[in-house]
Amino acid sequence: MIPYGKQHITEQDILAVTEALKGDYLTQGPTILAFEQAFAQYIGCKYAVAVSNGTAALHLSALALGVSEGDKVITTPITFAASANCIRYCGGEVVFSDIDSSTYLLDVEKVEALLKASPKGTYKGIIPVDFAGKAINLEAFKKLADEYGLWIIEDACHAPEGFFIDNKGHKQLCGNGNYADLAIFSFHPVKHIATGEGGMITTNNPELYQKLLQLRTHGITREVSKFTNTVEFATGKNVSENANYPGWYMEMQTLGYNYRFTDFQAALGISQLSRAAQGIIKRRQIAQRYAEAFDSQKGILGQSGIVEGHAYHLYVIEVEDRVGLYNYLREQQIFAQIHYIPCHLMPYYRSLGWQEGDLPLSEKYYQHCISLPMYPTLTDEEQEYVISKIKEFYD
Repeated sequence: MIPYGKQHITEQDILAVTEALKGDYLTQGPTILAFEQAFAQYIGCKYAVAVSNGTAALHLSALALGVSEGDKVITTPITFAASANCIRYCGGEVVFSDIDSSTYLLDVEKVEALLKASPKGTYKGIIPVDFAGKAINLEAFKKLADEYGLWIIEDACHAPEGFFIDNKGHKQLCGNGNYADLAIFSFHPVKHIATGEGGMITTNNPELYQKLLQLRTHGITREVSKFTNTVEFATGKNVSENANYPGWYMEMQTLGYNYRFTDFQAALGISQLSRAAQGIIKRRQIAQRYAEAFDSQKGILGQSGIVEGHAYHLYVIEVEDRVGLYNYLREQQIFAQIHYIPCHLMPYYRSLGWQEGDLPLSEKYYQHCISLPMYPTLTDEEQEYVISKIKEFYD
C-alpha cells in the first residue's frame, strides 16, 4: 500500500520519547520550552507557543487577536476546514474569497476587490494559507492589511521551510512573523514534523505571545507582576505591608482553554526537527520527478511543478477524469487523496448562505484535483510505480 502521506519515525525518535517518559515531567515541563525555542530558531521568529494541535493553534490565534461576535474575516475555501472554523468558534463571520487558478492560493487581487467594495472597518483580518506547501506572497497581503487596518494569521501548516522572495530580494520563511501577526503549524503525522498531534504558533509580537501563553492554559497566570487580587486575599489573612504572594497562588484572569502540549511530544518534535531539512530535500526531489514524468502527459491538465520555496507537503495534479483515476489507483494499492472539498460548499457553510457558483475557480479546481503520494520515505521504486500506473490509466 502506498498512501498519499506517511510519518517517518526513527530509532532516534523512539529513544527521545522513551527518555522523556522516564523523566520527571509528562506535561508542562522543560522539554516543551526547549522545543519552542528550537522551532522559533528554525523558522526565524522571536516566539513560539506549542499547543495540542493545529486547530487549537488557529483558535488561540483568533482569540489573541480579539475576534468576537460578527467580526468578518477573509480566507480561502481551498484549505482544511479549521482555517475557517476558528473564526466561527469566536462568533465571527467567515468570508471566503476565490483562488488564483495558477497557484491554488488565495488571490490577493480578489481580496482587494472585496475590501474595496465595503467601507473600511468592515473586515477585521485575513487568513492566507500556504496550501500544499507553496508560500503565499505575504508582502502583498501585508500591504492590504496595513491599508485597511487588518491583522493576518498565516496558516503555514503545509509549509515549514517554505519561503517567498520579497521585493527587496530577501528570502521570507513561512511563519517568520515579518509579514503576519501570527502563524500556525501542525505536527499531524502526515506533516513535515510529526508529533502524533500538536501544533505551534509563531510570532514576533511580545504582547500576543503573552496572551497565547495564558489562553493555552485556562487563562491562568502565575506571574506576580500580573496579579490583580491583593496579597491579603491570596494568603487568606491579614499580612504585613511587605508580605509576598504565597507559592501556591495563581489567577485565572480570562477564559482560556486546555490546549497544552506534552513533554514526550516535545521530545519527539525536537528529534524530528533535527532532520527536517533532509525531509524537505527529499520532498523536492520527489516533486521534480513527478514534474518531469507528467510534462505534456495527456489527461493531465496541470500540476504542482517545481516552484522556488515550495515545501511540498502535497503534490497536486489536475486531471480530466479525477474519479476514474482515483478509483484506478486504489485498485493498484495507491491511495491518492483529494485536497480539498471547497469549504464554502460544506453543508455547514451552505447553511450560512454559501452556494455553488460563488467561487468558480475554487469549484473548478475541486473537480480536477488529486494529491499524489508525497513523503520522504517514498522510495524511487514506489514513485516509479505510481507514475507508471497513472500513465497506464491515460494511455
